[in-house]
Amino acid sequence: MVVDVGDVPVGLTTTDPSLLTLLERRFGRFLNPDLTPDFTFDITVVSDGTFDPDADLQVRGVNGLWTLRRGDFQAEWDARQRHGWIRQTLNPYAIDSVLRVVHSLVLATERGFLLHASSAVRNGRAFLFTGPSGSGKTTIARLAPADVTLLTDEISYVRETAEGYRAFGTPFAGELGESGDNGSAPIAALFRLDWGSDNAQERLTAAAAVRALMRNILFFADDRSLTSHLLDTACDFASRVPAFRLAFAPDARVWSTLA
Repeated sequence: MVVDVGDVPVGLTTTDPSLLTLLERRFGRFLNPDLTPDFTFDITVVSDGTFDPDADLQVRGVNGLWTLRRGDFQAEWDARQRHGWIRQTLNPYAIDSVLRVVHSLVLATERGFLLHASSAVRNGRAFLFTGPSGSGKTTIARLAPADVTLLTDEISYVRETAEGYRAFGTPFAGELGESGDNGSAPIAALFRLDWGSDNAQERLTAAAAVRALMRNILFFADDRSLTSHLLDTACDFASRVPAFRLAFAPDARVWSTLA
């Protein structure tokens, strides 16, 4: 199957029918068998007990060869050959994590990033809502009116295009428990969320916007060069996309202040 996130199709091959069924349910609207994959993975299902279930995610790279480990999978990805393999237990979340890691590595060198943020499209423009857990990313997504298309309530996919920075839908769901729309739109604004008694916006300086981005960009590898790329991208994004502190009361009125 081919999973298309951010216009970067990834081919997944396995002979395990149970895993295929899980992945079809997990990635649903992001599956597109007509696309040619940009990179591929061969997947083998192994029994429970193969890995330490308490192991945290580890990502290491040497000369473009990346190894990934966690309590439910072990993987390797060759960035030069654009091919890798995954050994995992029977669950849909190992692939989810591998895709997040690999996309973050690819985006780091292509003026993009994964951001801990909800994002939505209204009138052809995308809005990003970022902040730490509990700041209201899912709440503001739940409050969206009917003319708003949700791209994600958890992890936003951001990449520079010829027309500027663009947000893409992702299957990486948060508390809402469902994938976003497999669409995209140019980014109109970034909002750093805070709770408030009423709805109020305050323009952030470019420096404050960069800090908000760097605190919430998802990156899993200890790699100075790629981290430097991400910082450069965050600075460029902050210089070109308006950013605001948004204090909002938990009701739908907040959306009338964004259009």
